[in-house]
Formats: sequence, structure tokens, C-alpha cells
Amino acid sequence: MKIAMLARNPNLYSHRRLVEAAEQRGHEIDVINTLRCTMNITSHRPTVLYNGETLRGYEAVIPRIGASITQYGLAVLRQFEMMGVWPLNESVAIGRSRDKLRSMQIFAKHGLGLPVTAFAHDPNQTDEVLKIVGGAPAVVKLLEGTQGIGVVLGETEKSAKSVIEAFRGANVNILVQEFIKEAGSSDIRIFVIGGKVVASMMRTGAEGDFRSNLHRGGSAKNVKITPEERSTAVRAAKVMGLNVAGVDILRANHGPVIMEVNSSPGLEGIETSTGKDVATRIIEFMEKNAKPGATKTRGKG
Repeated sequence: MKIAMLARNPNLYSHRRLVEAAEQRGHEIDVINTLRCTMNITSHRPTVLYNGETLRGYEAVIPRIGASITQYGLAVLRQFEMMGVWPLNESVAIGRSRDKLRSMQIFAKHGLGLPVTAFAHDPNQTDEVLKIVGGAPAVVKLLEGTQGIGVVLGETEKSAKSVIEAFRGANVNILVQEFIKEAGSSDIRIFVIGGKVVASMMRTGAEGDFRSNLHRGGSAKNVKITPEERSTAVRAAKVMGLNVAGVDILRANHGPVIMEVNSSPGLEGIETSTGKDVATRIIEFMEKNAKPGATKTRGKG
């Protein structure tokens, strides 16, 4: 199989592991810098050019699109889809997962566990928003944030109001969520491939930081998840439409609640903490499912 991987940095652990796993199983894989792709949007003959050359012959594409280039990356991925190239995760599904508000609304529609979440445009609604989430402490999140950036804990009513008003004053969209105190500074990343959980780890934040992201200095260890947590992760990936997903949950007193679903989950933390070869599991899934023109949305939506 000839595979294209849309990724800007071929030296990242996740990207190197996917290339290794694909080559070990006899596949040809090229790492393509997403921002160097040019699209020829012509009726019946859509093509992608890379460094001036037309890309041909790819049977599958692995999108590893950074959050900062989501819009352009999804446009390139849609172009591959219109060419009949099978995507590991489809453009529409990635778009859903990158929109924190939309993804929360989808989870709520399907009855999945969530922290109480509020969203408002008018900064004068600060008191109402805080009331919805049960008051302080409250978590304030930028809709466009990633890897723990743009996530702030308002520990008192006064500090929470100040953070909300500061973000709104900067004209950025935010979510406000209840703080799940019983989770401490830990969450669980559950890795789902093709509707099955293949690995899970508990991430704990650095001392003094309520965020558990490994990029923020947190640590990770293998963890055994409950049947309810397993079911929640699988359902979350399914309603997003993602074949591969990292589902982040918190252990609340009333059961697992979803914080986020990541469409380009990193492999280093999960492979190191669990000892599992997740990269090979991804390639094996592609071998069984990659078919020309099998994209459900075919670049629409």
C-alpha cells in the first residue's frame, strides 16, 4: 500500500513510529508537509501538487494536522478524499473534534457524560454562566486551545469572573466548565482504534498544576479502566466519526466525564507508559479498511 502522511515535522516521535510501523509491514509511506501542498480544484479532476509535482498513486492518507493549521489542513485532506484516497480519519470528523463547542453539543445529544458546561457571547452574562456550572472553582477554556494552553482555573468567584471578562475583552470564544475536584490533577487518555480500546494511561499534572497534559510537565502510567469508561470512550469516538481517537476523561463521583476527543493523538506517552505497539495497530487497521473511494463523506460537509 502507498500511504501519504500529512505532517509538518517528520521527526516527531509519533510520525517516526508510524513510518517505522508502515515500512516494517511492507508499505511505502511518504511524509508530506501539509503547508507545501497546492490544490488544483478542477471539476472531475481534483489534484494535489507537492513542491510542483502532482501527487499520484496513494491509496491511503494519515492526517496528522496540527491545531494551528486546522483550516488549511482539512482543505488538503478534503482534496485527497475527493481524489478517492482513503483517510485514516475523515475531514468532517476531524473538524467536529477540533471544535470544542460542537463536540460537547454532540456528546450531550448522545447522552455521554460531560462536565456541566456553559457558553455565552455577552460578557454581561458572566454571573449567569458561573451559576450554570455551580460557581467557583470553575475551568475556563479557549475554544481554540490545545495541549493545555488557554485553560485556566478560576479558584474563587472573583478570579473566575476576572478570567472570563479578560478573555471576552480580548474577543475570544470560551467555554466555562465545572471543576471536577475529585479527579485531582489526573485524567485518563483512552486510545481507540476502529471502535476498540487498545491502550489507556493515567496522566497526572505537574505539582501545583491542575492540567494533566504531558506537554505541560505531567507524568503518565498504565491504568486499568472500568467497563463504563471503556464504553464511554468507544461511543465518543463513534459519534465523532473518528477511526482513531484519544479520548480524555475524568473520573467524577457520578461516573466518567469526557473532557476532549483528540483526532491526532500522540503516541509517545501511550506507548511508553503501556509498552504497547500502538503504531502497528493503526497500520493493521488501515490494511483491513483502506479502500479506494470508501470515504463516507467524500469531502462534503
